[in-house]
Amino acid sequence: MSKNIARLAVTAGLTAALSFGGVMAPVTMAFAAEGDGSITISQAEKNDGTTFKAYQIFKATVTDTENGGKTAQNITWASDTVSMKVIDAIRKDWKGYDGLEVKDQLSDKPTAQEVADFLMAHAGSTTAGSTSTDGTRIATNNVLYAVANAVKSEKPAATNIPTGNSWTPNLANGNGYYLFVTSDLDSTKPNTGTSPIFAVVGGSAVTVHEKTSIPTVEKKILDDSKVKGGDITGETDWVDAADSQIGQEVNYRLTGTIADNYDSYDTYSYKFKDQLTDGLDYITDSISVYALNNGEYTEINPTSYDVDAPSESNQRVLTVNFNGTNGLKSATAKNGGTLTINANTNIVVFYKAKLNAKAVIAGANNKLEGNPNTVTLEYSNNPMVAGTGTSESDMVKDYTYGLKINKVDLGTEKALEGATFTIAAGDTTNGDVNSANVKYVKSDGTLSDNKVELSMNPDGVITLTGLDAGVYTVTETSAPDGYTKVEPFTFEIKPTMNAIDPNAGLTALSGTLDSKNQSDKVIAGLTDEKAGDNRLTAQAGSDKVTDGYFNITVGDTKQVGLPLTGLNGVTFTWIAGGAVLCIGVAHLIRSRKQAEESEQE
Repeated sequence: MSKNIARLAVTAGLTAALSFGGVMAPVTMAFAAEGDGSITISQAEKNDGTTFKAYQIFKATVTDTENGGKTAQNITWASDTVSMKVIDAIRKDWKGYDGLEVKDQLSDKPTAQEVADFLMAHAGSTTAGSTSTDGTRIATNNVLYAVANAVKSEKPAATNIPTGNSWTPNLANGNGYYLFVTSDLDSTKPNTGTSPIFAVVGGSAVTVHEKTSIPTVEKKILDDSKVKGGDITGETDWVDAADSQIGQEVNYRLTGTIADNYDSYDTYSYKFKDQLTDGLDYITDSISVYALNNGEYTEINPTSYDVDAPSESNQRVLTVNFNGTNGLKSATAKNGGTLTINANTNIVVFYKAKLNAKAVIAGANNKLEGNPNTVTLEYSNNPMVAGTGTSESDMVKDYTYGLKINKVDLGTEKALEGATFTIAAGDTTNGDVNSANVKYVKSDGTLSDNKVELSMNPDGVITLTGLDAGVYTVTETSAPDGYTKVEPFTFEIKPTMNAIDPNAGLTALSGTLDSKNQSDKVIAGLTDEKAGDNRLTAQAGSDKVTDGYFNITVGDTKQVGLPLTGLNGVTFTWIAGGAVLCIGVAHLIRSRKQAEESEQE
């Protein structure tokens, strides 16, 4: 029983215990049922649909050992052409060969056994300054990579071997040492080819594992309500769903991973493709690209990549493509710094965009629609042949809102034109709309540092699009002729946001009106048009309508001068009385003057 348990154990690493008459063969493997001489290649996570080609390098008699390994004896070449290609690959293509001492190099006409010994002796070595191999993730400077690159031009012993299915050689003398490489891949699928897999086939069944991973891409939007300022690489409030004001600059972040067999590639294509909607405008030259290693950002030289800005001709796709001879492997650090890119590195792109007038208003057609923004990553997907794959997409959504202010006569509840309003966004605590933090909404929904007066249209309506969530202070700056203004009031747009799920995103949308003790004159919704009571009453459910806008209705009171009957008669009496009084006074003065003159005579 202990023997069977030992045979089921996974032997990880490049020095797995397989013996070629003393040669340690590089393979990661586990043992299953004995004696069928089969091999199974297990699939890397989500790497669906990959198949393999098998190339025999050596023929051999293979037997199992007591310690769970294999012994290969009677080693010969699979063919003369294979022998020539393997020997030439070692001597000419492997850059480490010239650095060996003469005693460690191959003889003039080496046997298959000598070559097998040589491969095992040097399979784990690397050239100066390079990264050592990890299991069968064979780096391009490894001798086994040179062998694989040479042998793949031979006719394969088998093709289209699917992952997860056992395969047994059906050739005479089929047991021996094999190379397995990934068959052609579908560029439209998110899959990748494995690093070259070398394995001994024969004796008990063996399972080897794909040495690869599928690159992924993630997109995030920076929640503007929580922005701390400064370096955006230090911000933590990156989410999948947020809301913005039209015209506001919004930060986006793209993060791509790299396949874990990155060292197996001579050239590594790497391209971000970010689909913008009609309602989103890319801000020119806002791109910056970084290599992220263990939390540390190193900015990549802009000469290392091309940026294709979104336009109508390219279906509004923003592309960031590493343009060097060897793709991502040619990238350098900005300002001459040191740049590290390996299988554990993330490539991070930051850029800015803003919503425009074509942005979809949340709530339109009774749907909580946002403005989606989707990214995919295109990458090299097979270390042994040229080709690319495309990752699964990732999406964020940006929401924006609409508001209508309706003006009516409080008495008749009919529409009024001629009023003007200001709408302040920001800190208006204690009614201070002159605070430095306050911005004013313009007619196109953007914000201004200066006070902006908005006028009603002929139907008595102000329509605003592209508002962010938050509190707005509405002030009537002038009423129609003959009417009194209402006092300032506030309105808050209050969405319920699932910030970590763009597909849910906005889960509810509501608004809160504070009419400042004038609820008879300012209501959330449309008037029920029941005139005569000098107060407004909202229609049920009219605070939000199917076009996505919030409704607020403001009723102004008309100043009426009523006629005073009898006014002319009263006025005449006073005039007549005044005239009689004047005549009497004049007569009295004249009489006294005459009397005084008589006395003097």
